[in-house]
Amino acid sequence: MRAFAAVVLSLSLAAVPLLANDAKDAGTEESRVTTAADKPKETTRSENAVIESEMQDLRSLVEEQKQELEAQRAALKAQQLKMEALEEKLVTTPSEPASNPVTASPATSAVTPVAEIGVTPRTLSNAAAIPAQGGEAEKPSPLYFKIGAAEFYPLGFMDMTGVFRTTNLGGIGTNFGSINFSNTIPGRLSEFRFSTQNSRIGLRTHAKFGEADVTGYLEADFLGYLPPNGNDTSNSNSLRMRLYWVNYKRGKIEVFGGQSWSFMTPNRNGLSAMPGDLFYSQDVDTNYQLGLTWARQTSFRVIVHPTNNWSLGVALENPQQTLPSSVTVPSGTTSTANSFQGFDSNSGNTSSSTGVNNPNVPNLHPDVILKTAFDAKPGGHQVHFDVAGLFRSFKAVNLIATPSSITQANTVTTTIHGGGVAGTMNIELVKNLRLITTAFYSYGGGRYIASTGGPDLIIRPNGTLSGIHSGSGIGGLEYQPNPKTVIYAYYSGAYFGRNFDLTGTTYTGYGFPGSGNNNNRYLYEPTFGIHYMMWRNPNYGDLRLMTQYSYVSRTPWYVAPGTPATAHTSMIYINLRYDLP
Repeated sequence: MRAFAAVVLSLSLAAVPLLANDAKDAGTEESRVTTAADKPKETTRSENAVIESEMQDLRSLVEEQKQELEAQRAALKAQQLKMEALEEKLVTTPSEPASNPVTASPATSAVTPVAEIGVTPRTLSNAAAIPAQGGEAEKPSPLYFKIGAAEFYPLGFMDMTGVFRTTNLGGIGTNFGSINFSNTIPGRLSEFRFSTQNSRIGLRTHAKFGEADVTGYLEADFLGYLPPNGNDTSNSNSLRMRLYWVNYKRGKIEVFGGQSWSFMTPNRNGLSAMPGDLFYSQDVDTNYQLGLTWARQTSFRVIVHPTNNWSLGVALENPQQTLPSSVTVPSGTTSTANSFQGFDSNSGNTSSSTGVNNPNVPNLHPDVILKTAFDAKPGGHQVHFDVAGLFRSFKAVNLIATPSSITQANTVTTTIHGGGVAGTMNIELVKNLRLITTAFYSYGGGRYIASTGGPDLIIRPNGTLSGIHSGSGIGGLEYQPNPKTVIYAYYSGAYFGRNFDLTGTTYTGYGFPGSGNNNNRYLYEPTFGIHYMMWRNPNYGDLRLMTQYSYVSRTPWYVAPGTPATAHTSMIYINLRYDLP
């Protein structure tokens, strides 16, 4: 037993070194395995860190690009809003506003009044890209077309006009000189009417031939003669030519011919005949503002532009010596076929296709008008001044001095000369706020104070002619607080002097004691209103709401005892206008 135990112990002692070596080898192998397993983990951590860093850089870059894109979008939006505001300022409308003009043609003024929006028919010009509603780029008018070298721009609008007056006058245009007195039946009735007569259609053309620019303009409305039942059943409003002219410009010289607004009409810019460059108020009333000097008649003009800011011109215009029924003439001076020896009686007849109350007038020569204008922009604010001078002549047969059996040898004529002076000031006081004043004074120029029925002259008891002094003026403000809104207010007046003779106990002339209440001495009209563009799309046009309130009063030279001293009326106009694009 002892021998067996000794053998086992010996084997155990011999195996210890071997086991120790195996354990050492095993530990080394395990260490190698562990190290090999740990190394991939460390590499993975390093690669993840790099990827994370790159992703962070990408995030930062994307954020920077996003911020830059937002800034560009904001800048683009601001530019679009600014362009939209500028484009709205260029829209005219005003007039006669008038009025989709974008860039004025070389043949006309390049400046369009801010306040022309909503009144005048659009004075279209070369199409240009302007911002559309909703931020889209605006394309040229879809109605624009070309034939050869000529460009054609159809224009116009549809008006639905509602008018209310506290005194019955008739029509949508106000005859300021015939407001009814309250002691008459018409003066005790109010009136209301709807009409689309002021709707307009037209065409503007432009062509360039070498150094010359040629512009043509045609415009018509529906305020012409009416058939007998025109306001009863058919309401067949008649088409009427308003404007039809051609303007030729080369260098500093312009030559103009056709029917246009008279040179006596105040301008907004230069001496341009474009409706957007004229001042005839923002009123909805188709006879505009009391005291405005205007006519639309055939004329021939030559205009010189010595500098970019100064214009000088002369016009020969159709004359029309006027002697209305308000003037009392001597006995024996109305025996010719044409009453008052061929003077225009200013009847205002709109239902006779032959104009029987307005005979052909044997005028002596054209009315001659000299006019100059100065325009500037000190401090970026537009300033306009113009001055006009008028020369007229009147001639008639002196039936008092001419024997009853008239022959060429014994016919006696009478001739006088008259004239007047007018001035306009149009100043932009601050951005989009304009002060406008006009003034006119004349001897024998009464007919240019339109829609008042004022006379030019009288016939004296000896058969000779004598002129009447008259004058008028307007002062007002026009403000455009934003591209869609125009606010305006005016105060105006007109005056007609008296000129009469007394033969025995009989008065003749105008404004004498006991004269009729149609012998007006002074008339005035305060007016205010708002135009608002409700919607606009360059491809489809725009829709505007236009309003006007006016109070008109007239005072005659003689007031009979117990009768009203003045005749007056309040007027409210509401107009919905759709403009062609």
